[in-house]
Amino acid sequence: MKTIKIFVTAAVLLFCVNIINAQVGINKLAQSTMNFQLVSVSPKASAMGEAYFAVGNNSDAIFYNPAGIAGSKTPFDVTFNYTQWIADIKYLAGAVTYNLEELGTVGISLLSVDYGNIIGTRLAHPSQLSSYPDGYIETGLIDNVGAYSFGISYARQISTQFSIGGNIRYAGQNLGSNSFYDGSSRENNAAKFVFDAGVLYNTDYKDFRFGMAIRNFASNLKREAVDEQLPLTFTLGAAIDLLQFITDSKEDALTFAVDFLHSNSYSERMNIGAEYRFLGVVALRAGYQTNRDIASWSMGAGVNTSLSGYNVEVNYSFSKMDVFDNVNRLAVNFAF
Repeated sequence: MKTIKIFVTAAVLLFCVNIINAQVGINKLAQSTMNFQLVSVSPKASAMGEAYFAVGNNSDAIFYNPAGIAGSKTPFDVTFNYTQWIADIKYLAGAVTYNLEELGTVGISLLSVDYGNIIGTRLAHPSQLSSYPDGYIETGLIDNVGAYSFGISYARQISTQFSIGGNIRYAGQNLGSNSFYDGSSRENNAAKFVFDAGVLYNTDYKDFRFGMAIRNFASNLKREAVDEQLPLTFTLGAAIDLLQFITDSKEDALTFAVDFLHSNSYSERMNIGAEYRFLGVVALRAGYQTNRDIASWSMGAGVNTSLSGYNVEVNYSFSKMDVFDNVNRLAVNFAF
């Protein structure tokens, strides 16, 4: 019966993906908007090359495969993430989950993106071209530039091995306003309801598990006369504890994970990562992302300890970037 549930769910997800492909023109590249939703915000995930869709099992799984939050071991799980992204862009993300036991797990998430200082320009009037030969005039700093996402989540373990979950998010992007030489202006803000869904299955064999998720499903945005797609992504991931082939230790683990990504904004990609946990206290991670323009390898570490009755975990990741500065991420997780 459990096997039937798994195959039925997988078939439904694949059927949905085929429909979505037909609707949004999945073969188009670099056609999506609001791509801030594609940036990884968890140092645990980023250090593993973002091969995390079958690995995440606490509140930060909300940002990857929401089915993972069903694996929370404590009533409350709270995560705060900071990402120093490229081009002086900064991400702040947080998530909270509450385990209702047999009723499932609920959660909320928040993401804020600071694009830094952006100087606005407008086209110069033909009569001004002698003073502005480049054809534009700087209008000063643009106010209210950034992006955000906040939402609610729900996940439930259908059985001891099989979990499902989903997010409903409200995502928006503020790009300031256009100024014209006739004195008029136009706002460039947009917002949409966005949906994510995922499944996670643990085979109980050497902790081998696999997961699937669809992220950023939404209707198109319309700017001027152009319909723009959100960065719809379908991910299939798998993970296994290689150390269980050698020892039955519950405190040490060597997790190897691989994710395959199919998106409407780029061609197929693969993420590969590994995590070694020693005595349940120290974690070392490394990963690699294929078919990327600027990203490649990453690494990181984490420390888990108990403090005043709270299980506290601090994680850091470093991601190598070409052209731009390298990316650093930091997170603190509380479970109680």
